[in-house]
Amino acid sequence: MVLEKVKAILSEQFDVEEDSITPETSIINDLSADSLDVVDLLTTINDEFGVEVPDEEVENVKTVEDLVNYIEAHQ
Repeated sequence: MVLEKVKAILSEQFDVEEDSITPETSIINDLSADSLDVVDLLTTINDEFGVEVPDEEVENVKTVEDLVNYIEAHQ
């Protein structure tokens, strides 16, 4: 369920087809996210899941799977 919700958020935020997003999708490289996009994404994740990703952890969240795993571990 978390993966599907994250895919929906990414699809809306980055204007890409939800079906094109996989766990291996790189947030920076594949979705062309810049630092402001990442901040917006993390704000949305906090609002949706109640999970805050601290600044020191952001660099470890590179793929959709990384993000999903972080959310699942901290819910």
